[in-house]
Amino acid sequence: MRDRWLQLEPRRTPSQAMLYATPFLAFALTLLAGLALFWLLGKDPMKALGLIFVTPLTSVRGIAELLVKSTPLILIATGLAFGFRAGIWNIGAEGQFTVGALTGGSVGLYFFPGGGPLLLPAMMLAGALGGMAWAAIPALLRTHFNANEILTSLMLVYVAGLLLGLMVQGPLRDPQSFNFPESRLFQNDALLPLLIPRTRAHIGFVVALVVVAIAHVVVTRHMLGFKIRVLGDAPRAAAFAGFSEQRLVWTAFAISGGLAGLAGLFEAAGPVGQLVPQLPSGYGFSAIIVAFLGRLQPLGILAAGLLLGLTYIGGETAQIAMSLPSATTSVFQGLLLFFLLATDVLVNYRVRLGRVRGAGQGVV
Repeated sequence: MRDRWLQLEPRRTPSQAMLYATPFLAFALTLLAGLALFWLLGKDPMKALGLIFVTPLTSVRGIAELLVKSTPLILIATGLAFGFRAGIWNIGAEGQFTVGALTGGSVGLYFFPGGGPLLLPAMMLAGALGGMAWAAIPALLRTHFNANEILTSLMLVYVAGLLLGLMVQGPLRDPQSFNFPESRLFQNDALLPLLIPRTRAHIGFVVALVVVAIAHVVVTRHMLGFKIRVLGDAPRAAAFAGFSEQRLVWTAFAISGGLAGLAGLFEAAGPVGQLVPQLPSGYGFSAIIVAFLGRLQPLGILAAGLLLGLTYIGGETAQIAMSLPSATTSVFQGLLLFFLLATDVLVNYRVRLGRVRGAGQGVV
């Protein structure tokens, strides 16, 4: 026997209050960890946090860049949330993002230099279909061969990157690029209209807002949302109710892959303006943090996407102004995910403080 001053006691039912409070707690802990990190680096902690979380919001250009960074995060995370709710783990959204940019961008390049007003909608459709087709591979492997979709979808990310590199060095390479691996610059008809003049903010953010609104209705009021929740919470109950697991797996992968592909096309036809090998920039992986930070709820994902987008913009600002390492943004995102996972234990457990007699096996 030994004394314990801290114990985790299981709750009878998960705490709904903690379910929505822990993202705020995780963010607060991330700020505290950031203060300590900057202090250890010999930088002014308050100045660094101000540059990351405040400075980008004080100018039109900063807000515009926030919308640019947040758009793919919101789109991808909204799609991923459908699968995650059902226990379907699509970790390969980065690959679907890449293939969506490739297929949608290829349509724009095919009609170079013209295209007309229908070109951009055709590119968006091709981008979404490309992402869906790439997501169909792990869906097929899971439903027909019982392969783990985490591994298959993740490995396909690297295949997609190699495919993009092959295409921009081969059939899609700009003949005037002096052998640089890049496509032509997209013509005006293939570029997204700007949301804020003289900035890079484009109408893709408006599309993301529409997607969030539709997803909210589907999750809260549509039978598909109900089936997905039942499959994730009680698979046996879903089977007894006659819900087809295979159909839901295909549906979840189609939604997440389509939205990731659309996000990829928006990135190519928006701030980048062409196809380049560096187009995949980690949005597919960061969107996983966004999905869980937003509690797999579309409206929560919208707020979380804006927050994580702010770390991208602010991190770059802090790097330039204070000569910080280039990994500053990744460290903040990693800390946020770490503290979110750590505080999630409070949803199912409560902390008991005080002197508790234990049996020597340590804290639960």
